[in-house]
Amino acid sequence: MKHITRTHLILGCMALASSLAAHAQDTVRLGNLKFAHYGAVSYIKEIAPSCGIKVEEHVFAKGPDIMQAIMAGELDVGAAASESAISARANGAPIYVVAGFAKGGARLVARPDSGIKSVKDLKGKKVGVTRGGIHEILLAAELAKNGLTMSEQPGKDVQIIYLAFADLNQALLGKNLDAIMQSEPQSSQAINKGYGVEVIKPYDTPIGEPVRTLVMTEKFYKEQRPLAEKFMQCFVKATATFIREPATAGKYVRETIFKNQITPEDFVNAIANSPYSYDVGPAHIQTTTDLMQKYGVGKMAKPPRAMDWVKTDLLEQAKASLHIQ
Repeated sequence: MKHITRTHLILGCMALASSLAAHAQDTVRLGNLKFAHYGAVSYIKEIAPSCGIKVEEHVFAKGPDIMQAIMAGELDVGAAASESAISARANGAPIYVVAGFAKGGARLVARPDSGIKSVKDLKGKKVGVTRGGIHEILLAAELAKNGLTMSEQPGKDVQIIYLAFADLNQALLGKNLDAIMQSEPQSSQAINKGYGVEVIKPYDTPIGEPVRTLVMTEKFYKEQRPLAEKFMQCFVKATATFIREPATAGKYVRETIFKNQITPEDFVNAIANSPYSYDVGPAHIQTTTDLMQKYGVGKMAKPPRAMDWVKTDLLEQAKASLHIQ
């Protein structure tokens, strides 16, 4: 009896270990940010069981934090603005851009009493932006296009004040800034609450509408191919759901991600300026890389060539299998 019990115990432990190993193999570690247009990426974890996987989402304060976690081997996939991915790749992060999950997501917002009606009106003003992000690149490109100089120190045409996304609205509301280059849904909130007015959506520079990127580690892409394929299928399904069912997207983003801290109007206006999408190409990433280098945004040891690390084969495969254009 003891022999049978011991044998059963050993077999049971082996079965449990095998089950745990299989479960671990089917788990994808995802890094994400808390913005309205990152909602479809977050939704992947909700439908992951139907894709035959488990997704563990880890929410970070900013894109560079996600890239650091990838470098530390703590994540398999990350969602971030393109410049975070570009900077990380330039400095040795073993990542590939595999999809684009949203586009746009930026707006120049001014105080209603500032007299700012155009980019040229920013001369002599204080403008807030988050350092090192796509919004800083867009601001620099817009100012250059309009013949204006910028600096943190007084003396240039525009004085730049660097603040976190969460602090920009408060600084505008407190009249510590004249204008901000802000993300979504924060820019929509400033407008809807009456302490901000839209100046422009800054999409008339060579970047056009900036694309938010989904990146995978090279190891995950190469060595866990079946799991990577399942994850990409799930990404396409989640994104298709949010595009097809805006009510589902709005409810999930408002209630689950923002805990009812944004209104239905905030969400609708935010997504109108940052629609969910799937696609990204080497040309867009290369243009963004070139402008980062031009304006000194992001510290890049060696700017990467987009054609070397933009890999959209998994995306195209998933879209084709789900009959999505």
